[in-house]
Amino acid sequence: MFVQLHTPLIMCLAFTFCTCMFPGHHWGEWNDSQLLPTIQKLMKGYNRYLRPNFNEGPVEIGMSLDIASIDAISEINMDYTATIFLRQRWRDSRLVFPGNESISVDGRLVSLLWIPDTFIPDSKRSFLHDVTVENRLIRIFSNGTVLYALRITATIACNMDLTKYPMDRQVCTLQLESWGYNVQDVVFYWTRGNDSVRGLDTLRLAQYSVESYYTSVSEAVYETGQYPKLVLHFALRRNVLFFILETYVPSTLLVVLSWVSFWISQSSVPARTCIGVTTVLTMTTLMMGARTSLPNANCFIKAIDVYLGICFTFIFGALLEYACAHFYTMQNQTIEDLHRDLAREFNDSSGNGSIPIVSSNQPKNCVEAGSSTEEPAHESANSNTKTTGEPKEEKPGQGCSLSSVKEASRRAVSIFIVENPHNIDRHARTVFPTAFLFVNILYWLYYLFL
Repeated sequence: MFVQLHTPLIMCLAFTFCTCMFPGHHWGEWNDSQLLPTIQKLMKGYNRYLRPNFNEGPVEIGMSLDIASIDAISEINMDYTATIFLRQRWRDSRLVFPGNESISVDGRLVSLLWIPDTFIPDSKRSFLHDVTVENRLIRIFSNGTVLYALRITATIACNMDLTKYPMDRQVCTLQLESWGYNVQDVVFYWTRGNDSVRGLDTLRLAQYSVESYYTSVSEAVYETGQYPKLVLHFALRRNVLFFILETYVPSTLLVVLSWVSFWISQSSVPARTCIGVTTVLTMTTLMMGARTSLPNANCFIKAIDVYLGICFTFIFGALLEYACAHFYTMQNQTIEDLHRDLAREFNDSSGNGSIPIVSSNQPKNCVEAGSSTEEPAHESANSNTKTTGEPKEEKPGQGCSLSSVKEASRRAVSIFIVENPHNIDRHARTVFPTAFLFVNILYWLYYLFL
């Protein structure tokens, strides 16, 4: 019986306490009685759907930024991710109250005030931080000035020119525009010019360093009208030391390694072939690895691609050099064997017969040994003239043209004949390093100073 009477009594007391503490409370919405007395007076008759100075001129909104961090800069997606503190100031005459103090209110009361419709036009993804509560700040000053600050993380597009990658310099922007209010309603300005942006001077990035930055004020022109726009321009210089250690030094060492074959004997075919093929395959793997972190765009011929192509050309040229040297060595050895066999046959002969000796100028002529062999030739020539009675007419034009063609072909062939194939390696030891050094000087002068 006591328990049955005790439960309704507790419920009545709780209802009476809530009624006394929150009179006129409507669950699920704000009520003027919950606000401070000053805020209660300010909110009386306040219409958040109308901008300040309605029908009296545009609202001047000052902006300032704090760059907390730039988390990632992607060359593949051509964007960067930044966390910023955005602060906006404007004056609302409807919020003027006596005194010289300012009032900081809960960020959730932003739904009761008029706020600018500022947005980032180049943003791909963005969100407002909400740990432990939404990171908003609203501060109202006695002269009606409203300070509205919030923390945003956004992924913003940045058009990059990668022709000098990794010695490139990228200029990215952070734009702030008004979504619905045009220049007749809202005017944007930087509160302190270039000093309105902080954090970039002390920012530390993995691959970049902030070279310079500046602010500008402009207008965005769309089909629906002209809208105010603020732009932050900042230049990023890539740190090339990482790429020198990762790509440039290994590729240069591979080129130097391919020159080792010039000091190896040409008879060591497996050793020289192994060095050439290994360096070519390693260079190919290095080129494929350098392309994995870059966009596959045909319009960009990057500086690193040019250098890797130069190194690959020199490595492949060293392999071709050995192929040419080996070919001429085998050709020279074949000619020496032929001369040696002819000399042996000449020494073994009795001296009565004719032994053909190949000459470089007259390959089809043969030198006959012994004087007895010349007489039958003259006798046969005389007998032929006697029998025929008339000598045969020779065609001088045809013989001259045939001999000139043969002479020209011999000269053309003699250009490609190497008397000593070992000179190929001897010249390659000087030509390859000199050419590679000259190309490197031109490469670094062009991409660093032009």
